[in-house]
Amino acid sequence: MTFAPDPLDPDDDRPPYEQVASSLGAAIRTRKLAPGQKLPSHKELTDLYGFARATIQRALRELEDEGLVVSRKGSGVYVRNRTERPAGLRPYVEQAFSSKEVTIDFAGFSSETLHGALQEPLDKIRIGRLTPSSITVRILVPDMSVPQAAPVRREDCADDERLRSRMHEIMLGYTRSIRDSVAELGHLGLVPETRVDVRVHSGTQFFKLYVINKADTFFGYYPIKPNKVVAQGETIEIYDLVGRDTVLFHHSVNDGDSSGGAQQVQQARMWFDSVWETIAREIDLDGH
Repeated sequence: MTFAPDPLDPDDDRPPYEQVASSLGAAIRTRKLAPGQKLPSHKELTDLYGFARATIQRALRELEDEGLVVSRKGSGVYVRNRTERPAGLRPYVEQAFSSKEVTIDFAGFSSETLHGALQEPLDKIRIGRLTPSSITVRILVPDMSVPQAAPVRREDCADDERLRSRMHEIMLGYTRSIRDSVAELGHLGLVPETRVDVRVHSGTQFFKLYVINKADTFFGYYPIKPNKVVAQGETIEIYDLVGRDTVLFHHSVNDGDSSGGAQQVQQARMWFDSVWETIAREIDLDGH
C-alpha cells in the first residue's frame, strides 16, 4: 500500500522538520504506517512533503529519538516493531483532538500531567487548527478528605491532615483549570459540546491511567519517594507519590490481536467505568 500523508497545515508556523515529524508520527500512531513497515525513502518523502532532504533527515531523527522508528544501515528506516514500550503522552493527546468526538478518561493523583498535555491541542482549537465537535473529559482522583496511604509523614508514616489539604488544593487547581479551559471553548462557539466531570474515591491512587478516544490507553505507576514539602507554613518531610517522571506504557486497539492491545484497552475502560459508576462520587470544584 502506497503511503499518502495527510496534507500539512499551510498556517502551521512550526519549523518544517517538526511538521514532517508530526505528520509521520501521527501516521505511525494511527497505524497508517504499521509496526515493522518500511518508511518511504528520503527521496520519496522529499517528493511527498515538498521539503529539502535535510529537513526530511532531521524529521526522521526526531522520530528515532521518540522511539517511533529505527534506522537500519543500508536498508532504510522502519517503524519500530514494539507496541508495549514507554510512550510519550502529548503527541497522542494532540492526535486525539483531530477526531470529531474527543473523549479522555483519566485516573490519577492530581491530573497535573493531563493538564499539561491538554494545553497545546486546546491552543490549536482556539486558533482554528483543530475543530472537534465535542470534548468529554472524566477525571477520577482520590478523596483527600479521608486518610490515604500516601502522602504521609516520613518520621512515623502517619496521616497528616495538612498534607491531605495541600494535595486537595493542588488537585482543585489543575481540575478547575481543565474544566474552565474546555468550557471556554464551548462559550466561544469553537466546540459545540463540552463537558468535564470530576469524581473522587476513597482509595489511594498508586497508578495513573489515560483512556483516549476509547482506543488508546496509557498506564504507569507512581513510585513512593521521600520528599519535603511546605504545608500550612511548615516544612514537613514526607513519603510522597511522585508521578512527574512516571513511565507510561501504551496499548491500542490497533495493536493487533497477538499483542493483546485491544484487550488492555477493553479492560482499562471496564475498570474505569466500574469505579466511576459505583464507589466514586461527584465533587464540587468550587466548594459551593
